[in-house]
Amino acid sequence: MNLIKKSLLTILLTITWSLGSHNSLFSQEKPSAETATEEVSDAEMEKLLGEAEMDVAIADTATAVVVDSAINEPESFGIFGVPLADCSEATEDLNLWTAFFFGILGGLAALFFPCTFPMIPMTMSFFLKGSEQGKGTRNAILYGFCIFLVYFLLSLPFHFGLGGAALNNFSTNVWVNLIFFVIFIFFSFSLFGFYDISLPASLGNKLDSKSGTGTFIGIFFMAFTLAIVSFSCTGPILGLVLASAKNSAFITPAFSGFGIGLGVPFAIFALFPKLLKNLPKSGSWLDVVKVIFGFIELAFAFKFLSNADLVERWGILKREPFVLIWIAVFILQGLYLIGLFKFKKESIIKKTPITWLLAIVSFLFVGYLATDFFGGELRYLSGFPPPKSYSINHQKEHFETNQNQYAAALAKAKAEKKLLLIDFTGWACVNCRRMEENVWVAPEVYDLLGKNYVITSLYVDQKTALPKDQQYFSKTLEKDVVTEGDKWSEMQAKNLYQFTQPQYAIIDPNTERIINKPIGGYNEVSIFKKFLECGTQFKDKK
Repeated sequence: MNLIKKSLLTILLTITWSLGSHNSLFSQEKPSAETATEEVSDAEMEKLLGEAEMDVAIADTATAVVVDSAINEPESFGIFGVPLADCSEATEDLNLWTAFFFGILGGLAALFFPCTFPMIPMTMSFFLKGSEQGKGTRNAILYGFCIFLVYFLLSLPFHFGLGGAALNNFSTNVWVNLIFFVIFIFFSFSLFGFYDISLPASLGNKLDSKSGTGTFIGIFFMAFTLAIVSFSCTGPILGLVLASAKNSAFITPAFSGFGIGLGVPFAIFALFPKLLKNLPKSGSWLDVVKVIFGFIELAFAFKFLSNADLVERWGILKREPFVLIWIAVFILQGLYLIGLFKFKKESIIKKTPITWLLAIVSFLFVGYLATDFFGGELRYLSGFPPPKSYSINHQKEHFETNQNQYAAALAKAKAEKKLLLIDFTGWACVNCRRMEENVWVAPEVYDLLGKNYVITSLYVDQKTALPKDQQYFSKTLEKDVVTEGDKWSEMQAKNLYQFTQPQYAIIDPNTERIINKPIGGYNEVSIFKKFLECGTQFKDKK
């Protein structure tokens, strides 16, 4: 038990360090309030556009001034200054505790995955073989703790040199998404039964020999073996965490929660070995579960290919082909469940009420997907298919978003006497599409946006190269700014101190000052409406 206490103390110290370093790695120091720019009178659009472009050029080269008394000043947002009329509260859809909580849920769910479930009786037999009196409880607790420890240790590399911008680049990197595409395809065909994923015999024997020692190191190796062998099912979940995390401070809580969610049940089974007798034996039902997971992973594989296609704008997987692929995948799943075909000749699919129910659900889901070709929105899948604006039959967006046209949108807002809504977004951003396809189009929000705002969507993963004379080194990002996405990412980090997408900021176009605190992530209609109303209240008072 002393060993556990020492290990826990070490982990707590490490977490304290990582949270402390979070401020320096992922948060930018907030400067004091800056003097508002002079008010610009309404004029012809060409003159306004020229003035806006000049303002942007000056802002890009400006250096924020930090004063000793900044801590007593109102919260300032870089070149956008102190909020003019802050009548809203900043919200964040994810924090350390929610990341930890969802990690626990993921770990509990992984317990029932087809790669993990069969290992329960196999690994628990370690604690049933000749354990000495009084040591079974200790070993069981150690085993659960070591499973947690393995996943905690897996998260640590992301605290060294991987800031929010680096993680954003990671999640939108073409090669990373293509690799995940291949991995998911590989795992799906393994679950279909075409081949087995297992450790090399020599490595497996070494791990098994280590785990048989009965020491802390032996139990740790046993937990490590579990993590490796079950990776074909748990790996995609952790991959989704990495691919969606924009702040590495959330990765350690998420991975730690995952380790606890997976480790606690194993520790309970070790404490009460009689429960093992009640587990259903592996058989045809497990083959069916594996195949279902195979189809799901096959469908998700094309999401990663879609991410790469969206970022690079190849045009190989637009919305219609993506939806058709998903329709084909789930038709095949339904046909498999009713027994029309099987992957292994020797496998027997027992038709039960559950398999028929799952088949019906599969065919109903196919019908839901098909509505996309008849004017449907697929709002329950927002963010998974490419947006409708990226389709073979190009469909007009609900709003003109002035993509990557900050200066032009600023000039237009001045001319039309509207507010400017900056939308920091990304082509591969799921929550961005959810906001656009669910929240923006809600009647109460749609009217507010259409009547009072000019939107500019700035894509932080836009890969269009900047002219050579506009490329520079960013101290904020600690990298060269060479693409349009890099420029917008620096603008967001330097002035709004976040890397989260989406993130929204309301700007008064006449003074180029921010009106209220920006908000980020997915927000419910009521919250986003309140955020927009704060801006319109300021506009109406002027």
